Amino acid sequence: MAVATPFVLGGHLVGLGQPLYVIAGPCVLEDPDEMLQTAETLATICERLGVGFCFKSSYRKDNRTSADSYRGPGIDDGLRLLDRIREAVGVPVLTDIHHPEEADAVAQVAEVIQIPAFLCRQTSLLEAAGRTGSVINVKKGQFLAAADMAHAAGKLRHVGCERILFTERGSFFGYRDLTVDFRSISIMRELGYPVVFDATHSVQSPGSTGTTTGGKPELIPLLARCGMAAGSDLVFVEAHPEPARAKSDAGSQLPLDAFEPLVAELVKFRNLFLEANT
Repeated sequence: MAVATPFVLGGHLVGLGQPLYVIAGPCVLEDPDEMLQTAETLATICERLGVGFCFKSSYRKDNRTSADSYRGPGIDDGLRLLDRIREAVGVPVLTDIHHPEEADAVAQVAEVIQIPAFLCRQTSLLEAAGRTGSVINVKKGQFLAAADMAHAAGKLRHVGCERILFTERGSFFGYRDLTVDFRSISIMRELGYPVVFDATHSVQSPGSTGTTTGGKPELIPLLARCGMAAGSDLVFVEAHPEPARAKSDAGSQLPLDAFEPLVAELVKFRNLFLEANT
């Protein structure tokens, strides 16, 4: 088993043997003031619970079910808003990129650059992100065996990137549904990098409403607990003040008022895992 050295993200160590770390925020950037308020709420809760926090939201979503789906404010307005949140709240931010030419601009704002699941094999995208010096979070493709994430890591290491996260977000095992194989967490940890469990995308049912992606948000706590028990080092939660009116992933985001009790519970699960594995 490869053993990765934990690294610092937003003043907290993440990785093997470290406390729980939380990545959370709305799926895509919406009203600027509401996004700032949401980030402040999430950060305050995580500080109260003693866990590290990185704010997540996308400036553009390319993987949309319908051509009419909201895609976000775009890179210019989106990065300005993410920078405003980073400065005002004092937390690192994470956002995803879809094209290699976006990497350098995004790295000026985002401490973590995310590679979307459907793009996790795109060599030019991985290399461009890896060259920036940012932490790179690669979401495992819904179609990919966990062990094959070693190739994504190899492409990043090839350009000098060592601060790498892998994210488990479910796999396709049939039409319009996702299933989590929790063995994937152990397999990816053995590659030597911290693993994030994405508790919200894992409950999705892509395209199930006909024009949008549905989901079963009532299963978020169950899958999150399973992810912690399986050894994930971080948890990823898309959270929104009112998921029903969210412009993206309305069927799978966690309401803000459910965030604190869930994270408090996951802290206990993470601590139990650490105690059992020391």
